[in-house]
Amino acid sequence: MTGRGCHPGNEQIRHPGNRRAIIRDPRRGESVTFALRTNRLSTFRRTTPSADLHAIAATSTDKYSVGMSKFTLNGKPAEFDGDSSTPLLWVIRDHLNLKGTKYGCGIGQCGACTVHLDGKAVRSCVTPVTAAEGRSITTIEGLAPSENQLHPVQIAWLENDVPQCGYCQAGQIMAAADLLSREPNPNDDTIDEQITNICRCGTYVRIRKAIHRAAELSADNKAVS
Repeated sequence: MTGRGCHPGNEQIRHPGNRRAIIRDPRRGESVTFALRTNRLSTFRRTTPSADLHAIAATSTDKYSVGMSKFTLNGKPAEFDGDSSTPLLWVIRDHLNLKGTKYGCGIGQCGACTVHLDGKAVRSCVTPVTAAEGRSITTIEGLAPSENQLHPVQIAWLENDVPQCGYCQAGQIMAAADLLSREPNPNDDTIDEQITNICRCGTYVRIRKAIHRAAELSADNKAVS
């Protein structure tokens, strides 16, 4: 079954009986294969521009692997028993009921879904739950060291009144915390290069300022300790 994608010129191909769709965007020169779950589009995998979309659709099957994934979530044991290809985002939001991690694009581009996997920032909308097996996940709810102490990035965000609509800010904060763990005192160029999360309200100037402030706070905390 062939239809039109969500943008003019996009080609969408669905294999009968398969809950997957392949959308080719000629403007970007690439195609994306989506898994259709509970009326949402979540990226399953990307294909190369030269991929034969009809061949992929014809050979796709509904062979889902179901099993138990166990991991640590914000310092506590957690598990998910279901489709092993389920994006980590939906496990966190729908099954573990932590709503701070947001759905933004579903293709790992905007960063609203950013979480930490073993301390490193990942886009959870394109990370299968199996990638978390035996590992540690931190979401925005678990970033602060304790209930009485915020993370330096969170403090800096409040001081600089960074959010506008606020939807993307959990992902922005998680990305900034990851950056500062690797680059304790980043300059503007490093921030612009490393923070690739999208803010549709355009709060980038405040984000950059808050990251510099968080770096100062982190340095002060280390000096005190």
